[in-house]
Amino acid sequence: MNILILGSGGREHALAWAVKQNPKTDRLIVAPGNAGIAMLAECADIDILDGATVVTFCEENAIDFVIIGPEAPLAAGVADATRAAGLLTFGPSASAARLEASKRFTKEICDSCGAPTAAWARFSDPGPAKDHIRKTKAPIVVKADGLAAGKGVIVAMTEAEALAAIDDILGGAFGAAGAEVVIEEFMTGEEASFFVLSDGVDALALGTAQDHKRAFDGDTGPNTGGMGAYSPAPVLTPPFRSRR
Repeated sequence: MNILILGSGGREHALAWAVKQNPKTDRLIVAPGNAGIAMLAECADIDILDGATVVTFCEENAIDFVIIGPEAPLAAGVADATRAAGLLTFGPSASAARLEASKRFTKEICDSCGAPTAAWARFSDPGPAKDHIRKTKAPIVVKADGLAAGKGVIVAMTEAEALAAIDDILGGAFGAAGAEVVIEEFMTGEEASFFVLSDGVDALALGTAQDHKRAFDGDTGPNTGGMGAYSPAPVLTPPFRSRR
């Protein structure tokens, strides 16, 4: 099989390394890739946010299977475009990717299905958002609704920090991702991820992972996209994973 992986981060590097081990892999291309990935696969400089461009590249290179790693091309509907072209594709549709692309949408889904989630509110106007902060009190969490590469979350320990976050996000610091803010209650504790694959009908539980969101030692500093990740996550014990 000729396989195309979209992305350029550590996740895509790991995917490329794993795919390369499969004896069914004849040709592996990663777009755009990075210097490390180039040591084990071909790299291609194409616009991975443009579904038509990706489809054309696949046709020109006889690609059999497309794996989409990053959130942005999924939210842009690239998986929909490749599937519509008849390409075997790993990655959710744009509709399903809204769970990652919109915090407001995910919170609404959690509320509608009864999934536990922090208390929240959403705003597109700074005035009501700031009123909510003053009423709720700090510490509080302010988030850009859309994709902000892991940088659009401000854990505000003071009211002044929270109000400044509203000005930054709704003032355009995160572009279109900050057209709305989601304000959540502040919660303490460990954060971990539990990975599940689903085709929309069946679900397959995979591994767990944990990373360090805050930039500095002692859980201080601004949030990051996640660093120092390790797996499995000790906090996600078997009894915890079996909870419903």
